Amino acid sequence: MDIRLILVQVFVVLFAITVHEAAHAWTALKFGDPTAAALGRASLNPLVHIDPVGTVIFPLLLIIFQQPVFGWAKPVPYNPYNLRRPRQGSLWISFAGPISNLLTAGAAVLLFQFLKLFGARIPDSSLLIKPLGGVSVVLFATALINASLAIFNLIPIPPLDGSGILAGLLSEKAAAKYARIRPYGFFIIIALMYTKILTLIFSPVQQLIAKLFT
Repeated sequence: MDIRLILVQVFVVLFAITVHEAAHAWTALKFGDPTAAALGRASLNPLVHIDPVGTVIFPLLLIIFQQPVFGWAKPVPYNPYNLRRPRQGSLWISFAGPISNLLTAGAAVLLFQFLKLFGARIPDSSLLIKPLGGVSVVLFATALINASLAIFNLIPIPPLDGSGILAGLLSEKAAAKYARIRPYGFFIIIALMYTKILTLIFSPVQQLIAKLFT
């Protein structure tokens, strides 16, 4: 794989995860909990969010093996007892990360469509040597990685954001029962990867992004 394309994807992964985590922290602050903001986690500085494995090593391996790219950062802490409306606040804090990534992906698609008026083409690594081509490659990677990260996090398996969203929609009794699967969440995710179910989930996203960049 072209080393330049690897570097572009690493940069985009870092940016996507930073936006994702900052959105969690910012939303928690808006709902009344300053815990994450006090720790500097509402910042767009990637250094405060990096998890060596989830932000660097794991995404890099996915890039090298040409798999859908996603990852994770250090968890954003929040105290539900500080929230003005704990259940609603927790739901929106969970939802904020995926929403931020979907908005970022949408912005990249719109910018590429605008640049097509000036001759931007379907991006591939050979275009990196040309300024407009290089921007197209970065925008494509931004849209694909942010959309993939959002979809991955919307899967309702702890500790992914989708589990927090689902718990917020359930009754308190049902949410308590649902929380019992939390210790097994990581193993469920590994099973989804091993059985290639995650690939089936990501495939429509990849196809949609590719179509939007034609």
